[in-house]
Amino acid sequence: MHKTAPLWVAPVLMLMATTALAGEAKRAPFGQLPDGGKVEAITLTNAKGTSATVITYGAGLQALITADRDGKPADITLGYADLATYVSTPQYFGSTVGRFANRIAKGQFTLDGKTYQTPVNNGVNSLHGGTKGFDKVNWTVVSTRSGDTASVELEYISPDGDMGYPGQMTVHAVYALNEANELTIRYTATTTNTTIVNITNHAYWNLAGEGSHRSINEQKLTLIADAYLPTDAGAIPTGEIRKVAGTVFDFRTPTAIGLRVRDASDQQIVYGRGYDHNWVASRTKTAQPRLMAVVEDDVSGRKLELLSDQPGIQFYSGNFLDGTSSGKSGHIYREGDAFVLEPQFFPDTPNQPDFGSAVLKPGETYANTLIYRFSAK
Repeated sequence: MHKTAPLWVAPVLMLMATTALAGEAKRAPFGQLPDGGKVEAITLTNAKGTSATVITYGAGLQALITADRDGKPADITLGYADLATYVSTPQYFGSTVGRFANRIAKGQFTLDGKTYQTPVNNGVNSLHGGTKGFDKVNWTVVSTRSGDTASVELEYISPDGDMGYPGQMTVHAVYALNEANELTIRYTATTTNTTIVNITNHAYWNLAGEGSHRSINEQKLTLIADAYLPTDAGAIPTGEIRKVAGTVFDFRTPTAIGLRVRDASDQQIVYGRGYDHNWVASRTKTAQPRLMAVVEDDVSGRKLELLSDQPGIQFYSGNFLDGTSSGKSGHIYREGDAFVLEPQFFPDTPNQPDFGSAVLKPGETYANTLIYRFSAK
């Protein structure tokens, strides 16, 4: 079914009936869940040969194919070839995560004097919404659209009390691929009762290709942030906002991801078994998306730029990929095979007043816009 695209999506040019559209959105079956729910895959393509495949299970990015400097295409995001593996071996590959992305200490938070408990699924803490977050539910396709910007809009209605969170929350995820090789993901949410929200995408990237057998260690990362959030041993921020200058967390200039990832002289690296921390891009959400991160692979020539309007960006260096997952190409995913960049509110914001607010009230709309810009040179 087709509906009017959101206003932020670039308008489609009027084309003659005999002229092929530059971009396409194609729907196909992707399997059936144990409860009988049918999962779809929607593949967005542009005239440059870039494509993004989105599955309704977890509103997830299942594949992103783009060319290197020689024009050779490769899939640069981790994922599974079939639905059964997404269900049996969840790893958040490309998933939409929420209601609250990242961690909440002890799974507890207080709103209007009432304490709420969400399931703990990461030691004693809650991670990515609990044991059945947005990554483990089947979303509904609202619309697809072909044209200069090919897009798909998905919806999930999270009931009041879902995973312990108050309020019925209606969430939309729009994926849009344009002719500039930009994949935009825009999340919006509304609620019937005061609640908290923090939604982002958990795509794992390897610019060499997810089946290339080449790690991310030589790929160069730039993070446009001069501070980060130290954590305790359970990955909960201590409340300190620490400058990156003079530390292994300084990525203000292009730096190989693997250069300092095992530097045990910094206790924070020991805690995370590498990088699994939130960088402070700003103290509040910005009016428009701005550049937050750049990753470059000198071998393939591929470059990924990430823009968002969120205050924080979580950088995770794939430290817990342990060889138990086999991906689309048959490649076993191991530590250092991918990185994750997640624009979001700061972790544990509901319990740390100095981090701002993640509260959403009736009549308000939460939004997070992520723009992935791909190029090669």
